[in-house]
Amino acid sequence: MSCDYVTKTDIDAYERDGVVRIRGLFKDWVDVIAAGIERNLAEPGPYAAENLTETDTGRFFDDYCNWQRIPEFRNVIENSPAAEVAAAITGSKTAQIFHDHVLVKEPGTSKATPWHQDHPYYFVDGQQLVSFWIPVDPVKDATLRFIAESHKWEKMVLPTRWLKEDNFYDSGDYRPVPNPDSPDEDHRVLEWEMEPGDAVLFHYRTAHGARANEGGSRRRAFSMRWVGDDARYITRPGRTSPPFPDHGMSDGERLREDWFPVLWPKSA
Repeated sequence: MSCDYVTKTDIDAYERDGVVRIRGLFKDWVDVIAAGIERNLAEPGPYAAENLTETDTGRFFDDYCNWQRIPEFRNVIENSPAAEVAAAITGSKTAQIFHDHVLVKEPGTSKATPWHQDHPYYFVDGQQLVSFWIPVDPVKDATLRFIAESHKWEKMVLPTRWLKEDNFYDSGDYRPVPNPDSPDEDHRVLEWEMEPGDAVLFHYRTAHGARANEGGSRRRAFSMRWVGDDARYITRPGRTSPPFPDHGMSDGERLREDWFPVLWPKSA
């Protein structure tokens, strides 16, 4: 499909590596997103979490599934180019919002984000699946890191809990959590310094983590998760994240549109 915001080079990189950076994609939305993040920090939702142990320093806050109650997030999701871009980068005719996610690492935060894939935590399956990660502060040190081509791995990475660092599910056939910094593992890692309004787009199965933020600047980021035509509900071995309880869906069904609206094409 034709899209003014995404080039063929972007699509080729996404298909090859499972991730692509697009400079300035949300440059006109930085103030709106930043205001939404500050509202979220002041008014946390039911899933809000502080992800530091007693030995960690700083603050690592995250929260998700707030777009329907935080007007700035709703504005971005419904009126920015996000839905159109999600469809274009995945080769889908439609784009359906799954959920939003805020991640804030305040200055002096010693904890790195553990390596993981998003896909095994979610109750959705398919290939036309994309996450957006958009900083509203310059990102120099606390960069998001990706293992190129990991979206093509046959087995998904074992999902773990960020704070307890134990297994998220009690069963399932997974590959071990990778450690790309180990000399024993051979991975091509992609990471970029970013400016406010830049975006990285990555497949739910692309393994990623993030560095600590031990410098003197904030690192606030807003994420959106989108699904396309081939996305279907799938039962996981336990409570998913987000949990979305009492949804009433069965394996193989499309996600219910009253909870997860189709926002592209606009006529939908």
